[in-house]
Amino acid sequence: MKLNPKTLLVIDGLGALLSVLSLGVILSKYESVFGMPRQTLYLLTIFPCLFAIYDFICIKIKIGNLKPSLRTIAFANLAYCCLSIFLIFHHYAQLTIWGLTYFIIEIIILIGLVVVELKTACK
Repeated sequence: MKLNPKTLLVIDGLGALLSVLSLGVILSKYESVFGMPRQTLYLLTIFPCLFAIYDFICIKIKIGNLKPSLRTIAFANLAYCCLSIFLIFHHYAQLTIWGLTYFIIEIIILIGLVVVELKTACK
């Protein structure tokens, strides 16, 4: 699957905003339901917030070739997945099935997005 780079940046930015809402508001409010410590959730929230800003700046300044920007955000998303996996292992004993499920689904979605972003950016 290959999409327009601008469309992918919009999807990435909207997804990042959804992650900010999920991590920074919902999961942090219901820490006991998900099990991830609130401070860790706030730390994780910083990254999708920065990713959304990056995505929307790239779109707004109307760079002619968005492929390098798409590669950058793809690798940033991959690094975020690695950080999430590390934190899942680090806090595994505290995580509930709901917290584990949330993070696994988020990682699967992000890896799928990274694959599409890299395929699009490398063509």
